[in-house]
Amino acid sequence: MDYAKLTAQARQATEELLEAAHLETGDIFVVGCSSSEIMGGRIGKDSSMEAAAAVLAGVLPPLQEQGVYLAAQCCEHLNRSIVIEREAAKANGYQIVSAIPQPHAGGSWATNCWQRFNDPVLVEEVRAAAGMDIGGTLIGMHLRRVAVPVRLSMDLIGQAILLCARTRPPFIGGSRAVYSQEEVR
Repeated sequence: MDYAKLTAQARQATEELLEAAHLETGDIFVVGCSSSEIMGGRIGKDSSMEAAAAVLAGVLPPLQEQGVYLAAQCCEHLNRSIVIEREAAKANGYQIVSAIPQPHAGGSWATNCWQRFNDPVLVEEVRAAAGMDIGGTLIGMHLRRVAVPVRLSMDLIGQAILLCARTRPPFIGGSRAVYSQEEVR
């Protein structure tokens, strides 16, 4: 596996989604990442700390440059809980829970994020403004309502399918023609 290529793909995907999502400082960007799928295996079966680290090296810098928090989704063994910086958890009133992800109990992605973050904590859930699902990790439970699919210039990171979304405020009442995306931002 070409880890430098994974880093480049992850960075490009993150930058494209940031451009489409119009996030603000302090927003949350959730990423679910199956290192097994990236490596061409089945989710949960071929975990790779190296592949997860390569993706993190591409995802984290553009988020930090824009002041956006990365929320890293754990695998099902930790109930898809989230690794996030303590500062973001407190700012958003999220309940901190007691667990530390491991490669086979939380996943390589969450474990890498835990090791790399400044002051990581685990929370049960977040309401992210945008997110990337790398390899079918099902991040929808951690997105704000209403999720809007975003097509990027790429469909894969490594061998894993890449799906992305941004969110927008719900339209409530009135004719939809009255609203534009610019008005609800």
